[in-house]
Amino acid sequence: MFIKLLRAIYVPQNVYCIHIDEKSSKDYKRAVQTLANCFENIFIASKRETVVYAGFSRLQADINCMKDLIHSKTQWNYVINLCGQDYPIKTNKELILYIKTKWNGKNITPGIVQPSYMKHRTNISYKEYVHLEKSYVHPTKNIKSEPPHNLTIYFGSAYYVLTRKFVEFTLTDVRAKDLLQWSRDTYSPDEHYWVTLNRLPDAPGATPDARWEGNIRAIKWRDQEGKAHNGCKGHYVRDICVYGLGDLKWIIDAPHLFANKFEPGTYPLAMECLERQHRLKVLQQAEVPLEPHWHLQEYSLLNMMPKTN
Repeated sequence: MFIKLLRAIYVPQNVYCIHIDEKSSKDYKRAVQTLANCFENIFIASKRETVVYAGFSRLQADINCMKDLIHSKTQWNYVINLCGQDYPIKTNKELILYIKTKWNGKNITPGIVQPSYMKHRTNISYKEYVHLEKSYVHPTKNIKSEPPHNLTIYFGSAYYVLTRKFVEFTLTDVRAKDLLQWSRDTYSPDEHYWVTLNRLPDAPGATPDARWEGNIRAIKWRDQEGKAHNGCKGHYVRDICVYGLGDLKWIIDAPHLFANKFEPGTYPLAMECLERQHRLKVLQQAEVPLEPHWHLQEYSLLNMMPKTN
């Protein structure tokens, strides 16, 4: 899945920071490092975190990459975060057009003022537990202090599109630094950190009045069945659809930049078909003569199907 994702989003003018979970096997780390060594514009984050679902480590991993990217020789304009089960719906050309025409120098951080039913995430202290068999975040009985600088806490997506100036702001502004420190023992801080800072009126590229605008991720949530989508044709994990073959039309028709979640080992045809559809669109939009090796190698779908006597 990682190779398929990287192959889909790769263009030579971009720069790519890869954060590998410290829990990953030595073989996996070696394989990813070997791949990154083949490209001048792909590198592994200089500091790796042991990532725990809904823990601060998830947010810290993003920040580690941002610190490295700021010192990159490539003069990038926007940073976009992806996870290992994402896949693009739009091409790089379409993505740039969307950012420039719809947002014009603004950050995209979908979210709203923290609802009352989400306040438990930041009202009490949480602790990360890392074990060989399972890692998790667990609440404590400690009540947290009020947010620093009298900040209003927002709740939103952990996925974003951020301008370079905003990234520099988050790494240097005292409010951003203090909010980061305060967020260390909160639940899923990546779902409040970026959106809270982007609602500050004086932050570079801020959108103080934005709500859920910004088509970053196409996700089928279980509680949105019959409203935003026609049901999951794969299966749900933590109330998010792992896409099956029957979800492809909904994904392709979606206005979003990326879709989540995919498991090629579980639903190989869904990934295979979307990958080919995306590559064909990239080739159709090419502004230079096509080369034969740009086409994906042909595989027989029959070879992927179970065989019977």
